[in-house]
Amino acid sequence: MAKEKGQKLIAQNKKARHEYMILDTYECGMVLTGTEVKSLREGRANLVDGYAYTQAGEVWIDNVFIPEYTQGTWTNHSARRKRKLLLHKMEIRKLEAKTKETGHTLVPLSLYFKDGRVKLELALAVGKKLYDKRQTLREKQDTRETARALAAARRRQG
Repeated sequence: MAKEKGQKLIAQNKKARHEYMILDTYECGMVLTGTEVKSLREGRANLVDGYAYTQAGEVWIDNVFIPEYTQGTWTNHSARRKRKLLLHKMEIRKLEAKTKETGHTLVPLSLYFKDGRVKLELALAVGKKLYDKRQTLREKQDTRETARALAAARRRQG
């Protein structure tokens, strides 16, 4: 069997980038059962309600929805179980120290296959205030308007 190469996106948490200010990102593996991997290969998962936490020197992710595998039998997994994340010990220690600070949290950003293995992009983040969200929207709108104006100017010239 030929080994899979490249990266294939399964799910993305777009709301996280709007709700949180991302300070740092980490790529981590996940401990999964066979039916979970098969369900992910069908491209079905939801990260929106998911959150991660550190406990006894380990990082866990909870409330990530991976639906039951349709062809699964009694060995099927539960859809919203907590799953262990695989990180280096130094990264875990750094995350433990940072999450003890007020306002810092661990948020899943995306779930993808990388060379045949399931990876999770985990972010160390701080919640945005309402005015921060408005500022981000204003900046996006300004860049969009600038791009439109430049495109219109080029059309008039050419």
